[in-house]
Amino acid sequence: MNTMDLISRIGQHFMDSAQTKLDAVEMLAAPIAEAAEVMVGSLVGNGKIIACGNGGSAADAQHFAAELVGRFEMERQGLAAIALTTDSSIMTAVANDYGYKAVFDRQVRALGQPGDVLLAISTSGNSASVVEAIHAAHDNDLRVVALTGKGGGEIAELLRDTDVHICVSSDRTARIQEVHLLIIHCLCDAIDCLLLGVEE
Repeated sequence: MNTMDLISRIGQHFMDSAQTKLDAVEMLAAPIAEAAEVMVGSLVGNGKIIACGNGGSAADAQHFAAELVGRFEMERQGLAAIALTTDSSIMTAVANDYGYKAVFDRQVRALGQPGDVLLAISTSGNSASVVEAIHAAHDNDLRVVALTGKGGGEIAELLRDTDVHICVSSDRTARIQEVHLLIIHCLCDAIDCLLLGVEE
């Protein structure tokens, strides 16, 4: 492949990414707003947001928690958020003793309290460890905000009426992950706007 072909291919990625986002906005804006309201309701009630996912979705979970505990664009106090992907001792102990699909389940059961929110991220909607985390969240009376793609998979079938499903209408993992990052930034901005008001 020569340089011009590569440049054309890269340009196509930009176009595809932009188009996927533009196609998604009408369907996803309302559930993103609902998810932000659910999260703010938890935070103002002394609850916390617990986030999990695998691979790129693990990075997204950590990114979200970092924006809440640190800050997004407006100065404010830190908000209670935990990514369940960051403690290698817990992750490896649980995976070794109970199997990998329990790595988030055990943590949600140990740390999740009624009134907390689980942010469950899975591009396919079928990640076994995230599915188990959702079961644990429901058992502990947490509401779930699920970020998925590819039709929502098994997670779509698990969610309750009080949960929020934000499903990217794409079958390409990279495009889904790119929209997930945009959704995370929208959530962070909406949370700040609801807590602090909109800066003109």
